[in-house]
Amino acid sequence: VRPRSRTLTSVHESILEDVVGPTEIFGKRTRIGVDGSKLLKVILDPKDKDKENVEAKLATFSAVYKKLTNKEAVFQFPEV
Repeated sequence: VRPRSRTLTSVHESILEDVVGPTEIFGKRTRIGVDGSKLLKVILDPKDKDKENVEAKLATFSAVYKKLTNKEAVFQFPEV
């Protein structure tokens, strides 16, 4: 039996935490399209919006996460 910290889901969660770096994850939603494709929407902490031009890195976060896990993800800040 494999320990919880070594499961694929757990590894992908920790990769997600590492990719967003200085910011914190505020929430996650999984969007399932009509064709069955899954899209992970990651909402980042709104108070981190101003520091270290994180806004410009959102596309980079998506590309890195896709390359490492082969899963689609969209990173965004919550709308006020």
